[in-house]
Amino acid sequence: MRDPRFTKLADVLVNYSVGVKKGQLVRISGPPVAQPLVVELYTKVLAAGGHPMVRMVPEELNEIFLKNATDEQLRYCSPLNLNEYETLDASIGIWAEENTKALSNCDPKKIGITQAARKPLMDTFMRRAAAGTLHWVGTQYPSQGAAQDAEMSLYEYEDFVFAAGLLDRPDPVAAWKRISETQKRLVDFLTGKKEYRVVSANGTDVRMNLDGMHWINCDGRENFPDGEVFSGPVVDSVEGQINFSFPAVHHGRECDGVKLTFRNGKVIDASASKGFDFLTSMLDMDAGSRFLGECAIGTNYDIKQYTRNTLFDEKIGGTCHFALGAGYPESGNNNQSGLHWDMVVDLRQGGYIEVDGVKINIDGKFTRDGFPGLL
Repeated sequence: MRDPRFTKLADVLVNYSVGVKKGQLVRISGPPVAQPLVVELYTKVLAAGGHPMVRMVPEELNEIFLKNATDEQLRYCSPLNLNEYETLDASIGIWAEENTKALSNCDPKKIGITQAARKPLMDTFMRRAAAGTLHWVGTQYPSQGAAQDAEMSLYEYEDFVFAAGLLDRPDPVAAWKRISETQKRLVDFLTGKKEYRVVSANGTDVRMNLDGMHWINCDGRENFPDGEVFSGPVVDSVEGQINFSFPAVHHGRECDGVKLTFRNGKVIDASASKGFDFLTSMLDMDAGSRFLGECAIGTNYDIKQYTRNTLFDEKIGGTCHFALGAGYPESGNNNQSGLHWDMVVDLRQGGYIEVDGVKINIDGKFTRDGFPGLL
């Protein structure tokens, strides 16, 4: 029996998030476990007049590749993939791991080499997204692996995923439009501000300059669920200490207790209570991987708990996050890297965000009426 919430989700993704138009080429990608959602998306893209193209790749292929590929194969970037990134009008990606730890025993250096080799794909994707010629959205399918990471049953996790996307509301699109309005007020306030500082009870105290950068309103049109505003620092301006509150997960590898010290924008010292070797490998991936490409504020107060899934964790209302590696061109940050790794700082247990000397968020709550909060 079909879960009607997948039909509702597909409708929001196709008609609100990427806004498929007649004649557009739309890629739908995800593993086989996500087939129920893939089918609904395919149907909705056709109904919108688009040309759906499905990329359904078995989850095991990534592990097989990393364990068996030669150095030449690891460094290869397919011209067919590059042409696809240049040609697509829209992309809908689905994350749906059945085993989120499948890459735990893969050499992290090989993961780094592969990501660096695929940098042209990321560059093309980000360039076209910033120019508005490629519309994209990524979403989570409620899989067993993700439910286990969140320490929930599959039924509980399904409810969590759909509620985070406001799909339990009578009109999810109207709800996201209301969120967009509150986030726009925050973005308008932040626009033109220069000095950005985050202090938290866990020892984080970091400053950066945002002069000339742009704040972006993330309202369900790229990540889904969404709920954040982001920018990027002047690359060499980051100074101080960031101690991340939750385990940071990347390609299924978990690093806990991550602490980073920045000088002139660059990570000069790093530590972790778990996954230090993997963290170091990612930091040493390329010339840009020790610099920040993003600084952001989580604004989705319908997401309250950590689930070991960055899509949700970075959006938790009352948190902020930073991304090592590539910046988004639309923010003005020009850091180049094959890495983009988001890590979260929780302010709800004590802390604040300060902009040009004004505290705009204290202990996870905004200080001004009309800014994001519970709807």
